[in-house]
Amino acid sequence: MTRFGLFALIAPLLGAQDGLAIRVNVGLVNIAFTARDASGRLIDNLAKDDIEVLDDGVPQTISFFARSADLPLALGLISDVSGSQEPFLKKHRHDLDSFLKRVLTERDQAFLVCFGNHVRLMSDFTSKREPLMESLEDFDGKQRRGPYPDLGPKERRILGTAFYDALYISVTEKLAATEKLEGGRRALIVFSDGEDNSSAHHMLDAIEAAESADVVIYGLRYTEIDKHGLSARNKYGISVMNRITRETGGRDFDAEKTDLKKAFAEIGEELRSSYELGYHFRDLATNSDGTFHKLLIRAKRPGIVIRAKTGYFAREGL
Repeated sequence: MTRFGLFALIAPLLGAQDGLAIRVNVGLVNIAFTARDASGRLIDNLAKDDIEVLDDGVPQTISFFARSADLPLALGLISDVSGSQEPFLKKHRHDLDSFLKRVLTERDQAFLVCFGNHVRLMSDFTSKREPLMESLEDFDGKQRRGPYPDLGPKERRILGTAFYDALYISVTEKLAATEKLEGGRRALIVFSDGEDNSSAHHMLDAIEAAESADVVIYGLRYTEIDKHGLSARNKYGISVMNRITRETGGRDFDAEKTDLKKAFAEIGEELRSSYELGYHFRDLATNSDGTFHKLLIRAKRPGIVIRAKTGYFAREGL
């Protein structure tokens, strides 16, 4: 039996089992989202009937609906270790350790990638925070112990920062390709200034990969500003980080204006107080031509603000 046929048989059952989350590869669109009230407080008591979904303006029937607290978490920590970024992260390792201690449970999985002009896997999926922190402390832009494997295809890289490649490869090679993590929330937390000058991929590749794999990206951004103020490159990096996080349903935190302890707390709260839904869009079974679909998720109750990815590209294997 094909996956399409299997889904057709079980789809009627999913509406009665809101806690059941599955993923199939034909015609099923997955969306993670958060909901806040008018005062900005997270809402954790929504039900499927409180939400409506429009795909290119067409109302959809929700097939499954679950709170993220009921689902496992797959988390990627992506650290820029070029230039000023490495000492910035060193200052906040204790905050990151506290965040992982609070967020990770035995059924969750997290990995660590560090990048400059190469993208390196420092720690593979684990439910323990200790290997992640030990690997981070072991990396200072060099390989003091290791070696740590490069991710992605072999590229001739001399200098620069491969920000887009780090995001794209982390999504496609780690989060999207790991079957044992199917059915849960997927997110990246990125420590960077958003500036890139060494990637084979571009910004839209990274956004499309994240949207297709339903990966939410959070950015903890530190922009090094000299005495002359923001440069054109700084401004571009800021706009990049803002766009990537916004379009995937995440948030961009400016480390100069936000206490990172508070930022970590808010990210952790969102990861555990958000939702995941899925619907079967019938045309996707035959239309996988890369067309962009605009999404609108809204609450039926007034005064609720929903944040989610802005859309997705219809591709085979969605």
